[in-house]
Amino acid sequence: MRTPLHFNKATGKKERYWIGREYPTKTAAEKALREWLGKHEAGTVAARSDMKFGDWIDNWFAGLRVEETTRSGYEPKIRLHIKPHIGGKKLKDITDDDLDALYRMLETVPCATNKGKPLGAKSVRHIHNILSGAFEAAVTKNLIPKNPAATANPPTTRQIKSQQRKFVTLDDAATARFLEGIWTPCGRRGCGPLHFCTRDAPLWTTYTATGVRRSEALGMRWDLIHWDECAIELEWVVVEVGNKSVLRRLTKDGDDNAIIYVDQALMSVLKRQRERQEMWKEQLGPRWVDQGLVFARDGYMLRRDGITPGGPQDAGQVSARWRSTRKRLDLPEKFRIHDWRHSKVTNDLDAGENPVEVSANVRHHSPGYTMAQYGKRRVQGARKLAAGTAQRIGLGAIA
Repeated sequence: MRTPLHFNKATGKKERYWIGREYPTKTAAEKALREWLGKHEAGTVAARSDMKFGDWIDNWFAGLRVEETTRSGYEPKIRLHIKPHIGGKKLKDITDDDLDALYRMLETVPCATNKGKPLGAKSVRHIHNILSGAFEAAVTKNLIPKNPAATANPPTTRQIKSQQRKFVTLDDAATARFLEGIWTPCGRRGCGPLHFCTRDAPLWTTYTATGVRRSEALGMRWDLIHWDECAIELEWVVVEVGNKSVLRRLTKDGDDNAIIYVDQALMSVLKRQRERQEMWKEQLGPRWVDQGLVFARDGYMLRRDGITPGGPQDAGQVSARWRSTRKRLDLPEKFRIHDWRHSKVTNDLDAGENPVEVSANVRHHSPGYTMAQYGKRRVQGARKLAAGTAQRIGLGAIA
């Protein structure tokens, strides 16, 4: 039984095709045709297409409306982990079993792009989300009848959490020693206000005191610092897009015009940073292109084809300088810039600070999330809780 001549959205042509070849009776064949015609008129029948999935996901990705940072995260996963394995299959032929097999393979087979290790559960789940979006778009365009990713079995949230590494934190005493170390001049020849030995001291201090993300500190602007209120407005971030670091408006977690409040001591540190920046402006003259950034690219070791002084710093180079600082001051090997955020929140909660204020100043969506992520049960806190309970109920009187 063949369909009548009809327009195929997948190919953009008028065509007909076989809907079945082995019906037991003519009545059964005619019934199948009536059912197909009803679905076609209702717009619920999927257009038949021999389009390869690799071609479809390329078309879908090209028209995707997302942030450049999201796009740069999608591209390598599509190129390295999706198209090589299922890109050659026909879009209409891919099933949830095919996707399950892909996920299991990515979780178990060593991957050359992941230092010879299989992908983690979080990465595989991200690949599943990309596939789900691509298939859902194909369903919307009536190219396939249903989304195979909807019934696939990607890694669960529990599996992802079980693989998350424990972040490293420094307590307040270790943080104080770190701050003393980064502000101590080396004393060598040429040491001064613009010497490399204390070049990043204001930036590292801002991370330790505020818990902001790397991108948020690099995007701070002078015109968004409210000196009298001891407040900093976070409206811009510096993010990596491809091989470049670019300045764009903050969109993380819906933090529109997010404001954090700081101590006057940090404001004094920022004033010192401004003084240093003025010295660089005077020294570099017209080569400085002012973009109003607090932690702009300075004049140290400028390259002819590098970032213009006054522009946003290269985020990758900032992380590289952090690794050097970490090694010099003998910090834990895996302590990242982002772990200052973990350290601040953990130490604030340990010190008994109000969880609502702690959560608000790091811009979490709720205090409950902050407590779930950082409010871990600790022996000292548990003993204090037990002692308080015993005192309130008079337990000592009967012991």
